[in-house]
Amino acid sequence: TAGRPVPAESRLLPHLADVRYGPHDRNFLDLWLARSSGPAPWVVFFHGGAWKIGDKRDIHDETLRACLEAGISVAAVNYRFTASAPLPAQFLDGARAVQFLRSRAAAWNLDPKRVAAYGASAGAIMSLWLGFHPDLADPKSRDPVARESTRLTCIGSVNGQCTINPFVIREWIGEAAFQHGVFPAAFGVKSHAELNDPGLRPQFERMSPLSHLTRDDPPVFASYTEPDAPLPAAAKRGQGMHHPIFGHKLKAAMDGLGLECQYVHVADIAGDPELAMVQFFRRTFGLP
Repeated sequence: TAGRPVPAESRLLPHLADVRYGPHDRNFLDLWLARSSGPAPWVVFFHGGAWKIGDKRDIHDETLRACLEAGISVAAVNYRFTASAPLPAQFLDGARAVQFLRSRAAAWNLDPKRVAAYGASAGAIMSLWLGFHPDLADPKSRDPVARESTRLTCIGSVNGQCTINPFVIREWIGEAAFQHGVFPAAFGVKSHAELNDPGLRPQFERMSPLSHLTRDDPPVFASYTEPDAPLPAAAKRGQGMHHPIFGHKLKAAMDGLGLECQYVHVADIAGDPELAMVQFFRRTFGLP
């Protein structure tokens, strides 16, 4: 688990690369350590790609640089694809990564009480699910990593979905979104028709972040880039899976519980929404 040291000539190269955090073939992370006089807050990045493709190297350099300059350390995480295991394997890998990093907090100057997760699309769902889900720590485990908390201080969601229930998504957005190719593989079936199996309905809810939202959950920054309008009649198969309605539904649910949800649409701000997200992390972490 020590990782492969990387030369420090470039600040954007990780201080530790390909650190193994779990037993599976994609359980590796990269870690960038911010300069800090005391334990630094940190964020965990989960890449997107419908849990079928993607890599920890997909993290945006501008976001990474902004975090490090703010004194926030950063981990970028690979996790299993649905080709090898359906949900919840990916979410549990994400939880394990957070637990692993907490278990190494003293060694890597990380503050175990100031932790965020963020990602785009599939990575955003993972971040929201992890942030809303009850703590997955197992205090009786023989594995010291599994005894660590999975709770977060705040969450960033880029084009994220607050539900992965395909039938709720069809109701909210339309048939085109329902036909997205993510669903069969995510739930371990071969076709959209098989999603009608009533036995899958509990799994749809268990994997949907909104199902776990409670009054003690952390604040969220949610940004979107798709047009905030109904899908056109000629929408292509899969279109709408990043629709801003997910953000509106999330904000309404969090507002109803008195929780902070900062909703941003790219059309309404100047600059990169991810840099605004970093400012949100800074404020939530109590950084200047």
